[in-house]
Amino acid sequence: MSITISFIAFLLLFTGVGIYSATRKQNTTADYLLASRSVNFWLTALSAFATAHSGFMFVGMIGYTYKVGISAAWLPIGWVIGDSMAWFFVYKRLRVASEESSSETIGAFLANNQKNNRSIAIVSALVTLVFLGTYAAAQLVAGSKALHVLFGWDYSWGIILGAAIVVFYCFSGGIRASIWTDAVQSLVMVLAMIGLLVASIVACGGIGELWSQLESIDPLLVDPNPSNFKLGTIAFALGWLVSGLAVVGQPHIVVRAMAIDSAENIAMSRNLYLLSYIIFSAAAIGVGLTSRVLLPELMAAGSDPELALPILSVKLLPGAFVGTILAGIFAAVISTADSQILSCSAALTQDLFPQASKSYNMAKIGTLTVTAIILAIALLGSKNVFTLANLGWSALGSSLGPVLVVRAFRLPLNPVTAIAMIVVGVATTLIWRFGLNLSDSVIETLPAMAATTLVYGIYWLYSDRQK
Repeated sequence: MSITISFIAFLLLFTGVGIYSATRKQNTTADYLLASRSVNFWLTALSAFATAHSGFMFVGMIGYTYKVGISAAWLPIGWVIGDSMAWFFVYKRLRVASEESSSETIGAFLANNQKNNRSIAIVSALVTLVFLGTYAAAQLVAGSKALHVLFGWDYSWGIILGAAIVVFYCFSGGIRASIWTDAVQSLVMVLAMIGLLVASIVACGGIGELWSQLESIDPLLVDPNPSNFKLGTIAFALGWLVSGLAVVGQPHIVVRAMAIDSAENIAMSRNLYLLSYIIFSAAAIGVGLTSRVLLPELMAAGSDPELALPILSVKLLPGAFVGTILAGIFAAVISTADSQILSCSAALTQDLFPQASKSYNMAKIGTLTVTAIILAIALLGSKNVFTLANLGWSALGSSLGPVLVVRAFRLPLNPVTAIAMIVVGVATTLIWRFGLNLSDSVIETLPAMAATTLVYGIYWLYSDRQK
């Protein structure tokens, strides 16, 4: 009973924040999609953190660490370096350039908001709908796994509940409701992860005992350079660095930089964001390692290591704190899923069907339509959060990311080259993951972004010779 009460209390808190945000909304598409570019720096930072590090970190990352051990740390190390590069070099330029071109969506920005570049907006919108939709489905699956462990619910009921809450947030106040609730949710996420880490380390007998037990289970678990990386540790870490940089291709995250009240406040947002991420990811790695010691049964055939966090919570914590952990997972899920659904809705109503671009009601209809599609993907597709999230992230980052960087730096680009970059990024992602099966050694974002950048390099050299 205490678990249920605690969980409901936090859901009511998030819901209350979303409802209150509606008192500030304006019934315009600009406000629904960008909060009228009026978000302060700390809301931007906490919202970006909650949105970027979601069910993937709570469920997928812990499950991955459970399986591979301390070498999983290369993932957040590389990621935070790449992520920092985006904050240092891209976001301020994006904020300024998007306002100058009056772009309210990523597709519009990539097309420079010009009618003769409509083909870029259309292709980017299709990529967004497919892969950001897949990514959003991963969030709903992550939340359903927690509910399955704690309440015994079938996965489908957790997915449906998550989708219903997301629609409520979106309808309350568009992206403003998303950002405001993200800020509260991010605090719950960090506190929940730190609390579980402390409890699990104590249960293991301390850090020294944890390390000894991991080594006795499998020496590879405490080896930062394991031999199972086919292309080596450096290539593995470099792949995740590029994957961190691929944040520039994630519409649901970079839109935060477009919505901030001033480009000059990007630096303060960056510092708060990076601090939150470092603390949270270190705690997630720690929980993954303690789970391997405390929950050895998850290595059995047919078990799911991605259930480690909710199972560990039930095993170690009092009921009220278990409810807090569940709320933390749901906070992570909702904070990302609502942002992703809004971005998909924007791609649908603003980029694919611009005749509806100024209609506030059509924007809401677009949100409902997108939610229904993502709900179907979550119910019928893969239940592996790590795989779904990585596929969506890599495809978006390697296809849209390089084009966005080119636009942010105001470099020359024509529609044919932009579309070629997007297509090559997606194709390389799929070939590397499903054709070559090398994603476990080097995340596909690295070769895919390299291929996309090569396309632009060829265009640059050709156009330079034509001068």
